[in-house]
Amino acid sequence: MSNIRGKESYGAEDIQVLEGLEAVRTRPGMYIGSTSDTGLHHLAWEIIDNGIDESLAGFATEVIVTINADESLSVRDNGRGMPTDLHEKTHISAVETIFTVLHAGGKFGGGAYKVSGGLHGVGASVVNALSEFLEVKVFKNGSIHYVRFEAGGSVVEPLRIIGETDKSEKGTEVTFKPDIKIFKEGTIFNYQTTHNRLKQMAFLNKGIKIVLNDKRKDTEQVVFYNEGGIKDYVSYLNKTKVPIHDSVIYAEGEDEDIMVEVALQYNDTFQSTVYSFANNINTGEGGTHEEGFRMALNRVINNYAKDNNFIKKDEDSLIGEDIREGLTAIVSIKHTNPQYEGQTKSKLGNSEVRRVVSRIFADQLQRFLMENPDEAKIIIEKAMIASKARLAASKAREITRRKGALEISALPGKLADCSSKDASLSEIFIVEGDSAGGSAKQGRDSVYQAILPLRGKILNVEKANLNRIFDNNEIKAMIAAFGTGVGDEMDIEKLRYHKIVIMTDADVDGAHIRTLLLTFFFRFLKPLIDGGYVYIAQPPLYKLSQGRREVYAYTNEEMEAIRNSMEGKVNLQRYKGLGEMNADQLWDTTMSPEHRVLIQVTIDDAIEADQVFDMLMGDEVEPRRNFIIDNSEFVENLDI
Repeated sequence: MSNIRGKESYGAEDIQVLEGLEAVRTRPGMYIGSTSDTGLHHLAWEIIDNGIDESLAGFATEVIVTINADESLSVRDNGRGMPTDLHEKTHISAVETIFTVLHAGGKFGGGAYKVSGGLHGVGASVVNALSEFLEVKVFKNGSIHYVRFEAGGSVVEPLRIIGETDKSEKGTEVTFKPDIKIFKEGTIFNYQTTHNRLKQMAFLNKGIKIVLNDKRKDTEQVVFYNEGGIKDYVSYLNKTKVPIHDSVIYAEGEDEDIMVEVALQYNDTFQSTVYSFANNINTGEGGTHEEGFRMALNRVINNYAKDNNFIKKDEDSLIGEDIREGLTAIVSIKHTNPQYEGQTKSKLGNSEVRRVVSRIFADQLQRFLMENPDEAKIIIEKAMIASKARLAASKAREITRRKGALEISALPGKLADCSSKDASLSEIFIVEGDSAGGSAKQGRDSVYQAILPLRGKILNVEKANLNRIFDNNEIKAMIAAFGTGVGDEMDIEKLRYHKIVIMTDADVDGAHIRTLLLTFFFRFLKPLIDGGYVYIAQPPLYKLSQGRREVYAYTNEEMEAIRNSMEGKVNLQRYKGLGEMNADQLWDTTMSPEHRVLIQVTIDDAIEADQVFDMLMGDEVEPRRNFIIDNSEFVENLDI
């Protein structure tokens, strides 16, 4: 024990003081969440948001983002240009202060910005601290000002004028390259991630032009511009669906220094898609702005339905779940002082926002319904049909609701449970077919591994109503086995297995079943994905044997490398299904914690994931066909 104990004395000399940006480099996770790919892109969003904030302040109309050939990133806006004069407190130029002093900037009550985004309020100085180099060019008053920092924020070229420019040219250009010493997993900016973020920013800030260039490859410049703002966003989200009314309903207003925008349109699906934003930040857990929207939606729809005799005065009102079926909506607010719950800013907490959003949206939604009775009728009837389906589904849901311990008798011939009652140690394998299920049951470690075989392909929940979904035997079996319940009744604390492993064949049918399962998880059990409980097993594609030696390969590249390394004749077996493996082989390759490969299912962008599931599993054929054509080049082996 002596080697881990601290010393007996504990005085002032033991207190380490980290000066300036040194603290950021020592504990980067405190400032950007992680040093993974997500943290890397947080640096990009911080600088991009500075340009967007210039637009919100009314001074910039364009932001240009360039991923350079050396993996640095440049962001140029045509706003006012960062201040270059001497700062009275730091005694260095204001632009150097912005990039070297924590929490220095125009967003902390100085009046330069009324509202601003930014992921954690960490500012440009954190980006500088975590970069190999960062340089700034300020175009202002006919001059080009330049400063360069290296090695985590040290000034190597103090601010100076390096040239002249037209006096009409203004703005700021920041170029930085993340430090590989900090981001050890890699410093390569993902094009699609950046593309999706900029596309979203253009939707949320109507009238601003956002440009993306990628100098690493020969790709065309992409320009994002939306005059309609979040109205265009709703249309975009509904492009893989069938809207049931023509208009995108839009409301906007400002009260108590809070700017509110709401856009919505109903479609013929059974899913609800509501996304909320505060100062351009996606509040994935909702908050008071989303609460205000839902309160107003429920109140106005029910009042209209009763006033126009769709619902009799003595009948029960429609509930929120009925009213939101088939709804696609965006709620966006801009606030001078947003308060968030949690470091990740995923839930808005300002109580006054609830009242303001509810008032502004309710007034304008009520006006729309009164002025558009045909569309109002379509919306009300959609909700009433949903109400009937909900009541029918509640009976089916009763069967799947967990009552204390799992009743195995409710799952005859399906679930082979594990003996462990410790959820943190327990795993459940969702296995395709009885044959593979039999091998898995024989090969598993029954102490902590449970097996649930599925018969055939589960229902595509993207195209089914609640009644059909909760009447499906395979879905009922999964819900009962997991133990959490679904929807409003879901309690993640009751989850019986902390690893839910999808194990399907490595062919087209297996991929389809895996997609159906992921669609179900995403739509009805999303907290399981958010909590990191869902995994995909990776069974081997090949077995290579030579004499008594047997080696498994999980990719084509791995197979070729192994075959080339083995001298003489090599027997090659291509596995088409899990059922081709005996229990020992399935354990050794796919189920044993010592040898298996599991892929954890994560959702970095829930909005983009929603689009993908709509496109792959929805009714619209054209978007799916285009996706297949666009991605056909990535298919190596297609088993039909």
